[in-house]
Amino acid sequence: MKQLKTLAGRLLGLCLAALLAVPALAAEPLSAKQRQEDLDFLYEKVLKGAHPNAFANTPEARFLEVKAEIEGRLETVSDTAFLLDLMRLTALVKDSHTSVSVGSLADFRGYPFSLVRRGESWYLSAAAPEDKDLLCQEVVKLAGKPVEEVVAACGTLFDSDNPVHLRRQFRQACNVADIYEYLGLVEAGKPLTVTLKNGKSLTLEPMGMEEMGKLELAQISQLIKGQPETAARDAYYFAKPLTENVYYIQYNVCREAEDLSMEDFAALVKKDLEAGDYGRVLLDLRNNGGGSDGVIWPLFEVLREAMDGGAELVGLIGEATFSSALINAVEIQEMGGVLAGEPAGGSVCHFGAVKTFSLPNSKVRGQVSSKYLDLNTLLDAAAGRGVETLEPDVLAYQTLEDTLEGKDTLVQLCLAAPLAPAGFPGAPLTRGRFIGQLYEAAGSPEVEIGEELPFKDSFGIEWYLPAMAWAKEQGIAKGGAEETFSASRPLTWKEAAVFLGRTAEALDLKPDPAAKRMGPVPAALGGSQDAVTRAWDLGLIPADADFAKGLTRAQGEELAAGLAKLMG
Repeated sequence: MKQLKTLAGRLLGLCLAALLAVPALAAEPLSAKQRQEDLDFLYEKVLKGAHPNAFANTPEARFLEVKAEIEGRLETVSDTAFLLDLMRLTALVKDSHTSVSVGSLADFRGYPFSLVRRGESWYLSAAAPEDKDLLCQEVVKLAGKPVEEVVAACGTLFDSDNPVHLRRQFRQACNVADIYEYLGLVEAGKPLTVTLKNGKSLTLEPMGMEEMGKLELAQISQLIKGQPETAARDAYYFAKPLTENVYYIQYNVCREAEDLSMEDFAALVKKDLEAGDYGRVLLDLRNNGGGSDGVIWPLFEVLREAMDGGAELVGLIGEATFSSALINAVEIQEMGGVLAGEPAGGSVCHFGAVKTFSLPNSKVRGQVSSKYLDLNTLLDAAAGRGVETLEPDVLAYQTLEDTLEGKDTLVQLCLAAPLAPAGFPGAPLTRGRFIGQLYEAAGSPEVEIGEELPFKDSFGIEWYLPAMAWAKEQGIAKGGAEETFSASRPLTWKEAAVFLGRTAEALDLKPDPAAKRMGPVPAALGGSQDAVTRAWDLGLIPADADFAKGLTRAQGEELAAGLAKLMG
């Protein structure tokens, strides 16, 4: 079973190991010819040949400039510098799923310290024994530059498509001396200065891996009083009641455990939920770096039933929430759940579905995306979002004080405070969301959803699923020739008028002769179509709207409110 680090473990120790993901190179240095072959393979076979669009964020001309710079020093640089060159070239893709692993090089060096980020600040999490009194002090500069400036500089080496993922990459390699020297932040062989907010500083000499391994550093773990009951476990998933009202599920990797299938786990959760009286369910994705996004669906079906019974679903996310787990987090919003925690390390839309590769001479491995995952077109919850970090509805950072006290800041908040979706009123209005708004305006009439979903492209977990069933039953949403509805597609004004007119007909709403709108229906709304004419005559469509533009969620609420007002 995959070994998962505890909260304390993620805070501790030297970060250098995060880069050492592949076997060491051969004892003999690579020749210039071998380096050229590896460089060409990476560029032609991997980036250009395997990635779906390597130049989406950086022009190919820039790739060629960097490649030429690398070729100009193939005979003179060390293997370490060459591999950092490969990282630099790959980072131009700006894809968090496409990367080169550096490998365990004999001459890799580091500095004896590590950092942890809490909120918007960086803190010293490991240091030499004589500096133990400086643990937990805020770090403001590295090599004389503000930490965030150093993080930005590392963006030329680390594969990242959003700033949260970049910060995470930096934290895992913040003590690698070769990186500071490669970026020109520290002169070769010279010490690194770590400046603290309290005015003190550390001057750290670079040292080799073997020497680093012999150090007994002072670490934050020695100061932590205990672990919260929601600390990351060495399990793919587990669940337990936290209080009489709150049930907790931890989902750490998007894979099925060999000893407990997701279907069986979901059945256990269902049994617990039915036996208790839980008003809130917490689904914790803060430690989940991905896998296969479909694994969780049996659990989603159970949670959908719980939500239909009145329970509130809250998804917990953080900087480690990535890839398939990021998709699952957006699906929680699609269900009508709330996301709480810290901005995720994964982007809403992103390249993914990775494949691995190995360079022919160095044998250095890496991974490359094989497709673009555009959630913006697949889920209402992702409408209008692009390659950007997934922001929670409720922002709550883990504090350093709570870490030391063994408390989970976010879970404590979820136990005590009411939570609500952010709403994103300016986001594009989708067809499915508007049907949901009309359904609520009509009083959310009872509707029975059978085993067959309303439309063939329905997922079955959407918050607006009852609305879709009602709309189909009432002839408001009729779907296409293949019995699909395209609920996540942005709504047009013409479609809005059609849905409003059909809803008015289903509710038997008639215009007041004294208040009937005069003048023809605008051509942009489809002319004399019956449903459109009805919506226009009832005054449900604003005459001054820009019908050429799409609608926002806020505009959908206004249209639905007009319908509700007409109903009295």
